[in-house]
Order: sequence, then structure tokens, then C-alpha cells
Amino acid sequence: MSGFVGCAIAALQVLQAYDPGHDLPALRRKHAAGDLIELGSNENAWGPSPKALAALRSVKDAETFRYPDPMGVALRQRLAAIHQVAIDEIVLGNGSHEILMQLAQVFCAPGDELVHSRFGFAVYPISARAVGATPIAADAMAADSQMPLGHDLDALFDAISTRSKLLCMANPNNPTGTWFSLAQLTAFMQRVPRHLPVVLDEAYIEFADAPGLQSALAIRNRFPNLVVTRTFSKAFGLAGLRVGYAIAHRDIIDLINRLRESFNTNGLALLAAEAALQDRSHLKTVVTNTRRERDRVTVVLRGRGLNVLPSQGNFVLIDFGVEAAPIEADLLRQGIVVRPMLAYGLPHCLRVTVATAAENDRFLQALSVPSGLSA
Repeated sequence: MSGFVGCAIAALQVLQAYDPGHDLPALRRKHAAGDLIELGSNENAWGPSPKALAALRSVKDAETFRYPDPMGVALRQRLAAIHQVAIDEIVLGNGSHEILMQLAQVFCAPGDELVHSRFGFAVYPISARAVGATPIAADAMAADSQMPLGHDLDALFDAISTRSKLLCMANPNNPTGTWFSLAQLTAFMQRVPRHLPVVLDEAYIEFADAPGLQSALAIRNRFPNLVVTRTFSKAFGLAGLRVGYAIAHRDIIDLINRLRESFNTNGLALLAAEAALQDRSHLKTVVTNTRRERDRVTVVLRGRGLNVLPSQGNFVLIDFGVEAAPIEADLLRQGIVVRPMLAYGLPHCLRVTVATAAENDRFLQALSVPSGLSA
């Protein structure tokens, strides 16, 4: 070890940064316009609300050279009305990613533990290691269960120890697409010590339609230790503007605000997000189209003999049963970007975003099923 790395705090000397996937700007420059199909980042292929775009186009000069509202009051007021919570129970973030990192900063220190599910969002263990805490990965459901690779709530509970300071999980889960019901979550929360904050990452909740799957906000008043995070990057189509939020007990929100960066949510993001919330029709269209295409793509892939996990997100996880890297490379040569899962410990899998029918058809046509897996 040489240079300035050795001068950094111990936690950062060994920390591996979050991997966002392929260098998409470089790939866009390489491919002609419209020739690249991006199915690796779970973005909204139908884009944001026309109202959000109109809000951006009407931006006044002062909204670019003046600092934005540091508390994002207008957006938080609208969110508070929608979710029927108090405004001081909401904090905004530069995407929900930032809030997840901040929660670890608030509650974890060297020697502490952050419990998360195996095959969950990569940011959870990163947030723990960034502050010198230890991430504890609870076992996922077995491959032969009704919800393969989904959260094993019993295993998560068993992983809690006296050193546990935060527990993170997602519903629906990224990258597997699996989920658990509100009844299962309620039973789990009744067992968890009330002093342990539990983070429910609901980045994909708008796409859910499975019976029994509801937002954790429905039980938040019963469990003050429950923190729910949301994002405008997925169903609302504002990934490029980076805005997310958390709803939690006001004491937890106050703690996040103590370390939150000044003006962490930019002025354009605030305007667009507030406008997007006023267009429920566009959101409904996006969700309806995504669900329809998710079901269609799943049926086609399973018809080819592939193992596609059940999903409630805007993506599907395909388990090829063989090393998936050559399959992913072949798709990339054809201008189709999907997400390899080696970093998640799933080398046989690829995660594929559900996009428009035309984009999905091109993926399905390009995908070469490995020999021996055809139905």
C-alpha cells in the first residue's frame, strides 16, 4: 500500500465502491442513436411525466444560480399529504442511495453490525463498511422454496445480536425481484427489538401487484423503529435528477438532518419531483405497461426452459444454471446492456430491466439460450 491510501481511515482502505455496471456514456458514444438497448439499470423506459418535463423547461434563471430550498419544503408537503404523515417525518435525499448511506452513518460505528439479506442491494453492506461497521448477511430462501433467493425473515431475525445497530432489507427486493407480504413483515417487526432501526427500501413498490404485498407505511405508526425509503428514479422516471426520500419517526429524521449535506437535493429535482407527483395518470400508465411487459417477458423466457424468478419489480432475474458471463457478453456485442450478477454472488444470473415492448422484443430475439436449457 502506497500513496495516500494509507493515510485514509481504516474502513476506506479496504472499501470497494459501489459498481454501477457498464460505462454507459462510453457505450452510447460507440453506438448509433437508438442502436443501444439499456436494460441494466432498472430505469423507466417510458420516461418521466410530461408535467415534470414541462416544469424543467419552464425553469427561470434564478432557479439555476440561486441555491434551492435546503429543506425541500414544497416537495415534502406534497409527500406528507400523499402519505398522510407529518412533514417533519420526511427527509429528502440525493436519491434513496444517499439516505441509505446516511442511516449507517447515524446508527453504526466500528464494532457495530448491520444486518441485511444475502442477495440484497449492494449498498447495504457498503454503507456498513464505509463507517467501519460489519455487514452481516442473513441467509436467503433456498432455491427450492416458493420464493427462491428471497428474504428469509427468520434468518434475518436470527442474525440480530447485541452488536446489531441497523437492519436493511428491500421489498420488492433488488436484484431478485422477490417479496414478502405485509402480514409477514408485521409478524417480523413484532419480534424485532424496538431499539433496532429497520430500513424498508421500497424503491420498486409502485410496480407491485402481488396479493398481500403492501407498503410498510401501512404499519409504520405501530413500529417507531421502522424507516421506509422511496425514490423518484424508478416508476417516476427521474433517475437523472437524483431525488429520493425517507419516512420515519421524527427523531430519526432529525438525526439524518444533522449530517445531511446542505442543499443535497437540487432545485431542478425538487421542481420535477413535485410536478411528477401531480400526474397520477402517467404513473398509472408506466406501472400498467411495466407489469404487462414483465409478465409477457417472463412467460416467453420460461417457455424457452429458462429459470426466471418471480418478480414484483421492473426487472426479472434469469438463472441460466451455467456461467452467465458469455451470455451477457454476447448480448453486449449486439448492443443490449443487461446487468451481470457476479458481484452479488450469482454468477449464473443476469438481471434484465423490463422496458418497452419493442426493446423487450429485441432482447428476446438477441438472447441465445445455452445448449441443453431449451424447453
